[in-house]
Amino acid sequence: MKATLLVLFAVSVLLAAGIAPAYAQFQAGGVDKDGSWHVGEGLKQGDYFHYSMCHVDYKECINFEMELWIKGDVQSGSEIKWLAEAVVYDGNKVIKGEMELGKIAPEPTGGSAELGVYRGAFKSSIVWLSAFATADIGPSGKGPKEFAAKSWGKIANIGGEQVVPVALETIRTQSGIWDTVQVGWKTGGVTSRVWIVDEFPFPVKAKTFTHVSEGIAPVEYEFELVKYEENVQQSPFEDVTSTPGEFVNKGCDTDFEKEVVIKRPTANFDYQIHTFYGPEDPVQGCPMEWIIKFINKYDDTEFLNQVHFDFLVLGDDRSIQRSIANEEGREFLYSPSGQYELDMTVKEDPGDVIYTILVLGLAPEDWVPNANPDYLEIPVSILPSDPGFAPIQPAPKPTAPATIPAWIKTNAGWWAEGQLDDASFVSGIQFLIKENIIKMDKDQRGLVGRRPAR
Repeated sequence: MKATLLVLFAVSVLLAAGIAPAYAQFQAGGVDKDGSWHVGEGLKQGDYFHYSMCHVDYKECINFEMELWIKGDVQSGSEIKWLAEAVVYDGNKVIKGEMELGKIAPEPTGGSAELGVYRGAFKSSIVWLSAFATADIGPSGKGPKEFAAKSWGKIANIGGEQVVPVALETIRTQSGIWDTVQVGWKTGGVTSRVWIVDEFPFPVKAKTFTHVSEGIAPVEYEFELVKYEENVQQSPFEDVTSTPGEFVNKGCDTDFEKEVVIKRPTANFDYQIHTFYGPEDPVQGCPMEWIIKFINKYDDTEFLNQVHFDFLVLGDDRSIQRSIANEEGREFLYSPSGQYELDMTVKEDPGDVIYTILVLGLAPEDWVPNANPDYLEIPVSILPSDPGFAPIQPAPKPTAPATIPAWIKTNAGWWAEGQLDDASFVSGIQFLIKENIIKMDKDQRGLVGRRPAR
């Protein structure tokens, strides 16, 4: 009894001094509003949602757009679920498919494989509060949560705090003005917030942060409702075609690995950059994917953090001909962890192009880096989408040991199959001779251009 009194006295002294004891993890919440809410409340056939969103697990919270239309019911085993059509706009990519959503908690449990990564982002952001508030109590003991409740539950990670209704707030999103209840929690020293609306299925806005023990907490997920419509009885996506389908129709290779590896210091030796790209022979008008890793120049195992950069194509006068950041509506690209995945469509003309990774510096996302820019140039040979096309500007003279440019190999195959005219093929062979890649005497040169016997 005496020990208990001493503990209580110590706690009262700490509180009086404005110091919370280390084990005081409970933060009381609750707002002055009757009623309760759960994820999926009021969801019905014909509902259409358009969200602008990101999640840290997908390219470190790079923004994409998701549209969702509740088509109706679908039988999945012994359970009846919602069947939703979905379209994702991710940079240059358009992905169309379906998702199955539960009715107790509208978490995606199945659907089109193409939507897999986006389905995961949807589950871990827009419907994340279903970890605390669902339609029925059931064995989980969750059920709807009262707005006046002191707490909806506790974040699972170490040091996690209570998820609580914080305030009544009228906010504006791109979809309009909403009377909301702000739900919040602290993690990593900052407050995460989600804005919900009574009798509305999904939150209309959120900005949350990952848990960190020190340093600046990066965004975990962020979203905003762009548009909402009720009673949409015909699919709003009938005229939408997935980009991968368009690539296939154009004859593009969409099943490739990022097998080309380049590891070099930047021009001024301020950074190391390790890149992996594919396909090995990119084609004009087709997809190309990159992994870009920013490495400490003194330590190959240490990634740089908070990297501001851009991916450029420069003209002969060093003017910017193409900026991936600008194409995505951004001032710059940003990588909190130093590892960045970049998807793009090859827009450059056939022949040789120099892609340039411009590093602007290291700083938090909203700050201007205090550093001189540095860069890495990566030469890549682009193949034509038209097999009858022969590049006018051949690749630069190779260094020893001599290698045959990829476009020459491709042209040879097309010529052998009768898809490339003799004159175009001969021009490629003449280039190899001129650059001393192939050494021939005068008698041998007269054989150039004769088609092999079939």
